[in-house]
Amino acid sequence: MDGNTFWLALALMLVIEGLLPFISPGGWRRMFEQILTLGDGQIRFFGLCSIVAGVVLLVLLG
Repeated sequence: MDGNTFWLALALMLVIEGLLPFISPGGWRRMFEQILTLGDGQIRFFGLCSIVAGVVLLVLLG
């Protein structure tokens, strides 16, 4: 992976991250209000699931 691929992946991640607040700002706000009620362990679990899913995709696609 070269530097250009990294920056393209980062740019795509920012586009995807921006879709929900752009399309549905109210839904985005409600989602974060619900996240704030979760405990640290639950948030870490969802973070871990996201990391594992990303690594699996990298392995499958790379």
